[in-house]
Amino acid sequence: CETCSKEEAKYRCPRCMKYSCSLLCVKKHKLALSCNGVRDKTAFISVNEFTDLNLLSDYRFLEDVGRTADAAARHCIVHSPATKRLLYCLRNKARGCNIELKTLPVGFTKRRENSTTFNSMENKFYWHLKLIFPHCNAEYTLKGVPDDKTLADILKPYIDPVESDPVVCQRLKIYTASPQSDVRILMKIENRNRNSVRYNELDASRSLLDNLKGKVIIEYPTLFVILKTLKNDMVVLGQDGSEPAGNSDSESSSLSSAEEGEIRDSS
Repeated sequence: CETCSKEEAKYRCPRCMKYSCSLLCVKKHKLALSCNGVRDKTAFISVNEFTDLNLLSDYRFLEDVGRTADAAARHCIVHSPATKRLLYCLRNKARGCNIELKTLPVGFTKRRENSTTFNSMENKFYWHLKLIFPHCNAEYTLKGVPDDKTLADILKPYIDPVESDPVVCQRLKIYTASPQSDVRILMKIENRNRNSVRYNELDASRSLLDNLKGKVIIEYPTLFVILKTLKNDMVVLGQDGSEPAGNSDSESSSLSSAEEGEIRDSS
């Protein structure tokens, strides 16, 4: 016994692997080591020590995780009338602003992430917003962005050489070193074929709400920030919504991994 060092050990703690001789010693070792006695299913095991028993344990652990996730998705709060009313209110308010807001079923990543709210007192949306900088393979998530804030002000903490955070500025140095006139803000057009991905160009001087009017949004807006001087394969529609010259719907656009993730979440 590793607690009293007197009697022959009869038990071994699944958590810390300490040997004990009796219930009294088990309680003492738990108190002394702040041990809960529950086996750590995620503890590291080297390849040399990995056995079929460990494999079975991992398999059962993943099954438990799957059951827990499924139970959470079926929880009454998720399907409660209050939740449904909230989503209906968001869609209805967006429709009043000439925005077609679509929500995904429970379990989708974008549905879980979305923190968009509507303040009835201020009559204003506070959007969940994602910014993607393809040239630096960087992605940032913003919460509670007011709809009357201009896109230029939204981007300042990221690409402005003076106001941006030093760490962010270093990561996005391609953007911060470029003139503001070279920056373009694009948003993917939803409800198109996957082999015909197109983007709308947004006006940085206008508010987020003005830029979202007349567009389809799945859960929350995702903005792609690119530079005119750098090559990219994003096909931008004309201001009148027409196809650009030299591009057809059958033409396939090359996408970065970040964009592919957006498509998978949206489909």
